[in-house]
Amino acid sequence: MILTDLNEQQIEAVTTINGPLQIIAGAGSGKTRVLAYRIAYLIEQGVKPWNILALTFTNKAAKEMKTRIADLLDEQSANEVRAGTFHSVFARILRTEASQIGYDSNFTIYDTDDSLSAMKQIIKRSTYNKDKEVYPNSILKEISIAKNSLITPSDYIANAISKFERIVAELYRPYQAFLKQNNAMDFDDLLLNTLLLLHKNKETLLKYQNRFHYILIDEYQDTNKVQNDIMYILAQARQNICIVGDDAQSIYKWRGADISNILNFSKYYPYCKVVKLEQNYRSTKNILAISDSVIKQNKNQLKKQLWTDNPEGEKIKLLNFNDDREEAQNIIRDIANKIEKQSLKNTAILYRTNAQSLALENACRLYNIPYIVIGGMSFYKRKEIKDVLAYLQILLNPADSISLQRVINEPPRGIGGTSIEKIDTFANSYSISFFDALNHIDKIDIKQKKTINNINEFRNLIKKHCELVRINSQPDHLIKYIENTGIIKYYKDIDTLEAQDRVRNIEQLLTDIFSYLSYQNTTLESYLEQTALITDIDVKDLNQDILTMMTIHSAKGLEYDWVYIVGMENDLFPLPSKVEDSIENKCGLLEEERRLFYVGITRAKKELTLSYCNTRYKFGNVFRPKPSSFLNEIDSELLLDVVGNTFLNDYKKPSYPDFKQSSEQIQSFNQANTYYSKKPYPVFDDMQHEDNYSQTPKNDPFASIMYKAGDMVKHNQFGLGKITAVSGLGDGLKLTILFKTAGKKQLIAKYANLEKLEF
Repeated sequence: MILTDLNEQQIEAVTTINGPLQIIAGAGSGKTRVLAYRIAYLIEQGVKPWNILALTFTNKAAKEMKTRIADLLDEQSANEVRAGTFHSVFARILRTEASQIGYDSNFTIYDTDDSLSAMKQIIKRSTYNKDKEVYPNSILKEISIAKNSLITPSDYIANAISKFERIVAELYRPYQAFLKQNNAMDFDDLLLNTLLLLHKNKETLLKYQNRFHYILIDEYQDTNKVQNDIMYILAQARQNICIVGDDAQSIYKWRGADISNILNFSKYYPYCKVVKLEQNYRSTKNILAISDSVIKQNKNQLKKQLWTDNPEGEKIKLLNFNDDREEAQNIIRDIANKIEKQSLKNTAILYRTNAQSLALENACRLYNIPYIVIGGMSFYKRKEIKDVLAYLQILLNPADSISLQRVINEPPRGIGGTSIEKIDTFANSYSISFFDALNHIDKIDIKQKKTINNINEFRNLIKKHCELVRINSQPDHLIKYIENTGIIKYYKDIDTLEAQDRVRNIEQLLTDIFSYLSYQNTTLESYLEQTALITDIDVKDLNQDILTMMTIHSAKGLEYDWVYIVGMENDLFPLPSKVEDSIENKCGLLEEERRLFYVGITRAKKELTLSYCNTRYKFGNVFRPKPSSFLNEIDSELLLDVVGNTFLNDYKKPSYPDFKQSSEQIQSFNQANTYYSKKPYPVFDDMQHEDNYSQTPKNDPFASIMYKAGDMVKHNQFGLGKITAVSGLGDGLKLTILFKTAGKKQLIAKYANLEKLEF
């Protein structure tokens, strides 16, 4: 009965009980089902559930596996199977056997923040305490790579060559000693100590070899060297090891995954049987064909040919735009045009880096499309973005103590929490602002001269740029100011993938500000005001019909009917290799980028759209990237004709009506552009007489104008709109406006620079 819902290859994978088994499971081929059915089949054949070990990479996957087993058999059998993530299963083993490796069973597991705090303490105790070039995050990353490669502190010291490696070598051993002293393990130790335990004590190894007669491992392409070695010694007694994976979806080298584990599995187990799951149940024939045309360019791979009984489907769209703003607005507009037939919850926009979400988020707000950013947070809520916005807010309002205290030691400039508390106490005692207190630093009980100097440097930086902005708030000045704060250099010096992502995010924000201030009657103050209001409008109900946006890394394991992959340009996708990388390493990185593209393509079920831009901006400078080299690898017969650089070919760019047109012309415009009559874009029935309006005199842009609900207004960016609500008084007067093309917006009346229309 268990086998009735499986195809021929799936049945072979499920019923091959004894000996090593390698299941090469292509995208959308039902690997999770096969794992669950195989476990259920083993139990049906008399294997005790507690003799089965099933390892996954996420708790969600483990839970889903147990749920499927319970549906096939019963809940008790499912619960008796030892199924979980590598870290959770190994932690349970280590708590039982902790004394054998010098730990108590109640050891603490340090998360990344705990590890960072520990490393900071180690650095404080070392000779590098005052070295500004020693970054705890970089040190921890290097130690993690060493652990995952089975490099001990002694081995690392013996092979350290560069200055950075020598620093790591001096901190690696004290860090491990600190963990041991605190009866703590970090995430890497859970793996490394399990391997140490099984190597150290043969009786313990035999105990677990006798416990786990059958071992199943999901997503084997994502395992590192330590995980591979643990599985090897555990499986030696019976050789009943089954791995499931797809080398074409190995995309986590940056966090230690070693693709050679799955590529060389047959070398570890010469008598292994190989079963290929090549029938795809997810995508159309055209989507599979494009994925195959791309991935076949990789040399290091296990050959397979995905096929499907699904329809041929639509050809893949390839769109070309002038810049990322045009790209974002047209992609979102295309989604809005199809909102009735293309539900948002079944639509995803994928990108290579988190920084790309900004233009897309802005476009979603422009067209009033609800969205959620997966695998991260809203662009404006990211730490580095909030820090930069705080720096900018200080220029306008130095009395803003919250913004000041947020960035006074960001990036680290030697101004500790104790000093900040003393400054704040002094300010409160004399009823002055935090910034004013900085002018009286000599009267505050801070004894360290270096700290005082650092505070004075920070104060002078703010004062200097406050004056520059007061005289002339040109975008160039703002960019120079952010550079002078040191925040960009700080993340560039750290040079981890996370830090690089933060730099890109800051660059994207500054580009957005640069562009915003290029319009007439815009100011930094209005940008920050509207940004503050925008961030309050966020998706709350995740069960709503909402658009999903995320990096391709975050999309692995997911699927959507309609998928858009944006930013298909060289130096963005694929990302560039470092100059000093070897040719071999560059080839490996390029192949991983290609596998990432493959993962993105195979998330799509019905339709796939790719896009690239002719220009991108960084710090206000124009860059002209070349289209991604991956696009040249796609069979041109699978693509629609490349669309021009303005709008998608399934709708026309509307020519917005001039206010001097007749009411008949405007009515004709509204009828021709039915986009505006679809939800969530209501038609303004009372706009048909807009040719009769008379403009309110606006010699003074900040003149006091009376507004009420129902008033018609014009905004220089958002166009025509109707006021639906009014709140606040004076300079704080807020208007809720339903714009004809941009949806609902909240604006500060003083800075909105609106034209009030009279009829």
